Amino acid sequence: MTVAPTAAPALAVRYHHGPPDALLDDRHVLAVIGFGANPPRSTDPRLLSVALEPLHRAPLEVWRVQGDVVHGRLGDLAFAHDDALLFAAMEVAEEARDIRGAADEAYSALRRRTTDLGFPHLLRVWNYLDDITIGEDDEERYRHFCVGRATGLGNDFSTATLPAATAIGRVHPVGRLQVYWLAARTPGLPLENPRQVSAYHYPRQYGPQPPSFARAMLPPGGMPLLISGTAAIRGHASLHADCVDAQLDETLANIEALAGVARVRGSRFPVSLGPGTTLKAYVRDEAELARVDAALAARLPDVPRIVLHARICRRELRLEIDGVHGVA
Repeated sequence: MTVAPTAAPALAVRYHHGPPDALLDDRHVLAVIGFGANPPRSTDPRLLSVALEPLHRAPLEVWRVQGDVVHGRLGDLAFAHDDALLFAAMEVAEEARDIRGAADEAYSALRRRTTDLGFPHLLRVWNYLDDITIGEDDEERYRHFCVGRATGLGNDFSTATLPAATAIGRVHPVGRLQVYWLAARTPGLPLENPRQVSAYHYPRQYGPQPPSFARAMLPPGGMPLLISGTAAIRGHASLHADCVDAQLDETLANIEALAGVARVRGSRFPVSLGPGTTLKAYVRDEAELARVDAALAARLPDVPRIVLHARICRRELRLEIDGVHGVA
């Protein structure tokens, strides 16, 4: 199905404290994402629950677009779209397959269904899975996930069009791979970080299949920069394994470098992280959640944030941050 867009894509991501009912009555709301064991419930396919516990009662993450939103379900796929952007989500149970097979199935379906709905260009993907670093060397589950993801994307999927992405482990297993994504009718521009080796060029020591994602996505139209899961990695090496504060500093330096690359491409992006930025911090050690939250509040007092208890894709990494960056 192909439908010409009637307007340039536009997206605003904000955090909202309160119930989702009024949000879901808004015809411009593309998605509402809740966190924790007891998030709000609704049959509306735009309301998504992510099973990661926040430090405090987390706000809802709200995606708004300019056009009127149409939403529905196609089998196990929840979707919503306006004329320019598509939100979609699905889960794949691991009961009859391993994480590699689940990732292959999810990404094969993601490509096929996104194209069928008329939004063939992936911009941003989130992946949440159980036991992300369980297994030694190439038997680690994250490495199996990377192989399955690449297989599902297909041999014709170029690194020049990879989306921004996050892959995070749950603390409490649920037996499912959860994937949700943002796609568009027109392509964005993947960006890389000059401080880091592109993930898809990682050397063999990180597994048989390098991770298939871009460090950030510069979307089309009046949209914010979409920042992938970012950690204390310089080149391809993890840094400061014994210090969460130093890892936070390195992570923010990487995010600021991406913001700088985006600004070269488009003057709509502020020089510094500020009110137009929203961040999610994923923290491995429960005892360090409050420390990371306080450090972010001190470093970036104008930036809304959610701090979540999670597992990171490398055992030596204590935290990872993703988010969006644009005009307030």
